[in-house]
Amino acid sequence: MNQGASRESYDVAIVGGGHNGLTAAAYLARAGLSVLLLERADHVGGAAISTQAFPAYPTRLSRYSYLVSLLPDEVVRDLDLDIALARRRTASYTPYRHDGISGGLLVERDEGEATRASFRELTGSDDEYDAWREFYAGVADLAAAVAPTLTSTLPSEADLRAAVDPQVWTDVVQRPLGEAIERRFHDDVVRGVVATDALIGTFASLHEPTLIQNRCFLYHLIGNGTGEWRVPIGGMGAVTGALEAAARTAGVEILTRAGVSRIVPDDGSAEGAEVRWHDAGGEHGVRARFVLANVAPWVLQILLGGEEDPDSKPEGAQLKINLLLARLPRLRSGADPEEAFAGTLHLAENYGQLEAAYAAAAAGQVPDPMPGEVYCHSLTDPSILGDVPPGTHTLTYFGLHTPASLFTEDPEATKAEAVRQALAALDEHLLDPIDEVVLRDPDGNPCIEAKIPQEIEADLAMPGGHIFHGDLDWPWASARTRLDTAAERWGVHTDHPQVLLCGSGARRGGAVSGLGGHNAAQAVLESL
Repeated sequence: MNQGASRESYDVAIVGGGHNGLTAAAYLARAGLSVLLLERADHVGGAAISTQAFPAYPTRLSRYSYLVSLLPDEVVRDLDLDIALARRRTASYTPYRHDGISGGLLVERDEGEATRASFRELTGSDDEYDAWREFYAGVADLAAAVAPTLTSTLPSEADLRAAVDPQVWTDVVQRPLGEAIERRFHDDVVRGVVATDALIGTFASLHEPTLIQNRCFLYHLIGNGTGEWRVPIGGMGAVTGALEAAARTAGVEILTRAGVSRIVPDDGSAEGAEVRWHDAGGEHGVRARFVLANVAPWVLQILLGGEEDPDSKPEGAQLKINLLLARLPRLRSGADPEEAFAGTLHLAENYGQLEAAYAAAAAGQVPDPMPGEVYCHSLTDPSILGDVPPGTHTLTYFGLHTPASLFTEDPEATKAEAVRQALAALDEHLLDPIDEVVLRDPDGNPCIEAKIPQEIEADLAMPGGHIFHGDLDWPWASARTRLDTAAERWGVHTDHPQVLLCGSGARRGGAVSGLGGHNAAQAVLESL
């Protein structure tokens, strides 16, 4: 008998205890299967955790993953998850400076007259807002068609295409997104607000011919058919805490500090595949009828005995900065900070700035200005703050166009420069510079924490720090897609029938969605 594991064989062994691994485990155990989940860290949750980033203060930040959109209501109901997701009262706010005058483009959560007036103030007419509403109405129809299919077998591309306006399909699926943005919109600020959803964690030009930016855009706008990004009450750790509780209640055996070193597929014996791991007690192994890999496909190939191929390794492209503020800063535009910071605050993300930043980073330079966006979760969920001085708020920054390759030669110096540029892009629109409002610990150190792709890789075993485990794929089956097995039909297959993907690298993975876990579990159950 193995130390740690209670038995020598299981129906399913799951490698990786992130939210997708927990989702798969809960579904399978509730179906009556024996499930062992192995996690290398001393806790489950992966990127979807809450952390006390600054020891002097009890505030628990959503350190890596920030918001929830793609988690289907169906999964929440199926697993009886005790979670609450709150709406942000502002969708986005984009500060700008024109001819020395500061303003801001406000997009309300439920768009009304204030949104129209804000567009009119920026552009001088209603034309751009009308174009905005027309475009997003078409995208909403696409989202409504795709979203219900995410928890079923892969739908046919032809069927989805037939259900959507042909121009929208062309704009989002067939041609580089930049073409549609430039044709439909004329204002550089408005163009940039549309474009940013295509670039979260994705290093690409808006005219990239592979369309990775289009796929990123689609995933950011299809969650539950609305694309709304919500704040998890209690922080992101509350989501994985509920998933862990569901898994344990169903009988899942969870081992932490268990670093998996090898997966040996079925050799034809009746015992199934073998999974080997090491912990403080040495090396151990179990057999399983199925192995679900909640790791990046690049990592899975190594666990299966392949080489570390640097040419195929994913490359992340984001800078994450977490801050605690003594108070929200005032904006030059005069906008209410509690309105501007309540949603997504866009910085240096005009369309021209985004393309220039991509070109700079592709040439090996830190973008100046640095495009990025800011969220203040504590405005929506003050419960994460804990016992802190009145006025304290969290601030979370997500920087674009900062690929891992930028930081290879001199990580510390380049990181410092990237953080400086990020905060400078914010300060440009503030009456109160961040340095004046950031909270400081008892030693006088500012409560600022930054993570570059290399640190995300080290913390989370995400190759290249890629938050999606690799480039996203279309969430449907083309006419050429093989659908002979359950794993193929659910988009979770590998080259080995008993080894399935169950993480963000699955066909419909990415973000905090549970889709990789749900779909891998369904493929297993269909195969039995």
